[in-house]
Amino acid sequence: MPTSTPTTSSTAPAGSPDHGDLVALRRALHAEPEVGLHLPRTQQRVLDALAGLPLEIRKGDALSSVVAVLRGGRPGPAVLLRGDMDALPLAERTGLDYASTHPDAMHACGHDLHIAMLVGAARELCARREELTGDVVFMFQPGEEGCDGAGRMIDEGVLEAAGERVVAAYALHVIAGRIPHAVFTAKPGAMLAGGDIFSVKLRGVGGHGSAPHLTRDPIPAACAVVGALQTLVTHTVDPFGTAVLTVGEIHAGSAPNIIPDEAVLTGTIRWFDTGTRDALRAGVDRVCRSVAEAHGVTAEPVIEEYVHATINDPAEAARAATVAERTFGADRYTPMERPAAAGEDFSRVLAQVPGAFVQLGAVPPGVDPAGAEENHSPHAVFDDAVLTDGAHYLAELALDRLSG
Repeated sequence: MPTSTPTTSSTAPAGSPDHGDLVALRRALHAEPEVGLHLPRTQQRVLDALAGLPLEIRKGDALSSVVAVLRGGRPGPAVLLRGDMDALPLAERTGLDYASTHPDAMHACGHDLHIAMLVGAARELCARREELTGDVVFMFQPGEEGCDGAGRMIDEGVLEAAGERVVAAYALHVIAGRIPHAVFTAKPGAMLAGGDIFSVKLRGVGGHGSAPHLTRDPIPAACAVVGALQTLVTHTVDPFGTAVLTVGEIHAGSAPNIIPDEAVLTGTIRWFDTGTRDALRAGVDRVCRSVAEAHGVTAEPVIEEYVHATINDPAEAARAATVAERTFGADRYTPMERPAAAGEDFSRVLAQVPGAFVQLGAVPPGVDPAGAEENHSPHAVFDDAVLTDGAHYLAELALDRLSG
């Protein structure tokens, strides 16, 4: 079986957690992934990893979250560091010797590394607490993968966990491909897309396949709707703007000789600004209803927001770049050229307080980032070697923000 051999972190500042401890924690988490909002084993591992540190810790009520507050050596504002904890409902195919022991769950998005990094940041900042002019909130979040865990933690008061609302928030996300190994990247403004999920139920009149003239067949109508939706982006969004529309599911029928009375299709729209979002929402509704009417059936579109766009505060994005370059060297930070169409519910936090979402390349050594398996792939592999640098980077972000 292939293995991932940890290498020594390139940076070992005073107060840094032991790299081997973080690797052991990450691999234990990887072997026992949990999906969704309720992650009892993951939550307990986090609590065990934080035990003995000078932290004020509380668990979530509606989800298996952990919030830990570190009081600095001098009074000041509070900042927040986020690490998401949930896995994906996906069967792992990496062959790693610490692969998932659960057949239908896998840490295919690197959240196991995020947990270990945030634990490492907590340990380092506890060791350096006298340097802090203010407090740090550590947000261990379940339910990032489509469950609005960030929104639920906000409802439970994570932004005010230190008393006053945090003045800034940061999150670090590992990437299995595209970004070179151990390189940080971010950009000001829109960094990741917002997304909506739409579902369209087309209702007609069913009947026997030998007599289609006596029916109102929803299947051709559904096919026509899919075709019409493919032109919606190009005819709605400015050519210099960006949006994505995808139809991912169509369900209809039960037998080859029966015309059903109903067809259902679902999909997503992704956008970077609310004007584009509103135009696409209106367009999906209009196209579905109009095409359905032309086919003699009815359409019932439902559109629900899935996630906000992830918008980095310009000043905090600049801070993220400066801290990376100062801490690790100019070659370890590359500005992100354009936003990505993936979504992230840390956007809920950034919609309320300024902050930055940063990505970190975790492609294994010797693997071309351009050809590596991406996040969410059952073959995705993330390199343990970035754990200590990721932890130290989060700690330095907090220290830098609280220093001025």
